[in-house]
Amino acid sequence: MPRADSPPLEIDTPHGIALAHLRPVAAPRAALVLGHGAGGGVGARDLVTVAEVARDLAMSVALIEQPYRVAGRRSPAPARQLDAAWSAVLSELAADALRGLPLITGGRSSGARVACRTTQSTSAAGVLCLAFPLHPPGKADDPAKSRQPELDAVSVPTLVVQGASDPFGRPAPSPHGTVVLVPGNHSLTSDLDAVAAAARDWLAKVA
Repeated sequence: MPRADSPPLEIDTPHGIALAHLRPVAAPRAALVLGHGAGGGVGARDLVTVAEVARDLAMSVALIEQPYRVAGRRSPAPARQLDAAWSAVLSELAADALRGLPLITGGRSSGARVACRTTQSTSAAGVLCLAFPLHPPGKADDPAKSRQPELDAVSVPTLVVQGASDPFGRPAPSPHGTVVLVPGNHSLTSDLDAVAAAARDWLAKVA
């Protein structure tokens, strides 16, 4: 397995090259694979915080950059392209760098949605969602804009860590999922200790 300071792994997908920033640990018991938000990258503070929590729990981590970000575009690709690229990355990691490890997938915002939609195709053992965007800001009263069905369709253990004042809304608990509210908004940076605590408790059980 690559060293933590190794260059990112380039992975070919149907929609271009993705990058996997690997943060391995010795003798891992599982792996956590996280994707970024629509307009952000893998350096988001909540992603980095949760990655360190996972490594403290003897889990190897991979932070994934979608092809549109690698290509220098800020506007996200369509959902079907995000899902196809993500599934290709997970398939490659499961066959090589993270081979033999149970995979917990997730991400922040758009990355969380991708992980939810691809749970079956990636054989995920669980899904960790940071700042799940339940609806576009200002669209809470429009049921057609709700992304709750994406959470409800996940059939493995799921955690949503959500800012209490997130303008993208507050998801309801799903059949297999728990929602933990923490201080702050969509960035989840107001109380990173609370984010870390929620992730630690859940990962310790699921992993």
